[in-house]
Amino acid sequence: MIIFKKAADLRLYLDEQKKNDRSVGFAPTMGALHKGHISLLEASKKENDLTVCSIFVNPTQFNDPTDFEKYPVTIEKDIYLLEKAGCDILFLPPVAEIYPDGFNKQKKYDLGKLETILEGKFRPGHFQGVCMVMERLLDIIHPDKLYLGQKDYQQCMVIKQLIRLMGMENTSALIVCPTLREPDGLAMSSRNMRLNEEERKRAVTIYNILTGIKNNLRPSSVVTIKDKAIEELTSKGFKVDYVEIADAITLEPVIKWDGSQKLVALIAAFNNEVRLIDNMLIN
Repeated sequence: MIIFKKAADLRLYLDEQKKNDRSVGFAPTMGALHKGHISLLEASKKENDLTVCSIFVNPTQFNDPTDFEKYPVTIEKDIYLLEKAGCDILFLPPVAEIYPDGFNKQKKYDLGKLETILEGKFRPGHFQGVCMVMERLLDIIHPDKLYLGQKDYQQCMVIKQLIRLMGMENTSALIVCPTLREPDGLAMSSRNMRLNEEERKRAVTIYNILTGIKNNLRPSSVVTIKDKAIEELTSKGFKVDYVEIADAITLEPVIKWDGSQKLVALIAAFNNEVRLIDNMLIN
C-alpha cells in the first residue's frame, strides 16, 4: 500500500495509472475503521484495478465542536487493517491539503430539501461541510466508482446530488453498499467505540425498532407506528432526534402508505452523549 499525504502527488500518480487504462475505486472515510469500511474496499477491489481509501476527519461537517474533539482516531490500527484488506493507496492528508485556502471561502451547494429534513434539520451546516470535503476529494481522485455505506442513507443522497452538481455523473458512478451489522444487529459505526458496556447493550434497541417497523407496517397511516417507536426509544433512555418513515427515492416523509411505495425507516437518537443513526429499507 502506498501512502500519499499531498494531493498533487496523488493526482500525478493516478493520472499515470489512468493513462494505462487502470480503473480506480474510492472509499472515503474518517478513520476509526471497522468491517463496514473494509466491505467497501472489498467491493472496490472486485470491480477496479486500483482501490483508494482516504482518512480525513473533516472539521467542516461537525456542527458540534465537542463531537469533533471526541471523534476516535486510531490511525496505526487503520493502516494495519487497510494493508490486510489489500488496499492499494491511502490518502492521509493534513487539513491544509484539503482546505488550502482555509475554511472561509465556503461555497453554497444547492441540496434542495435534503438539507432541511432529518440530518439536515438537526445538524445545520453538516451537509454543506460534507460537500466541501467530498468535492475536494473527488476533484483530486476522479474515481471511476465511489463506494459509500447505506448506514449514512441521506448522506449518500447528498453526495449523489454533489456528483450531479460537479458534472461527474457520467464519469464517477456511486455504489451504495449494504450496512454491515454486529451479530445482535447494531449497525457498525466508528462511534460505537465511544459506548460503554451498558450503552452498547442499549444501542441495539434502534435496530430492534427498525426491524419492528419493517415487520409490522401495513398500508394505512404511519403516524401511530412512528409514535410508538419514539415512545419506546424514550423509555429506554434515548434522546430522540427523529424517527421517520420516508420515500426511499426522495426521502419525503410519508404520512399514509399505499402498500406499494418504496419506503425507508430512519432513526437518529442520543445514547447518552453518543449520537447514533441507522435506517432500514422497508419493502
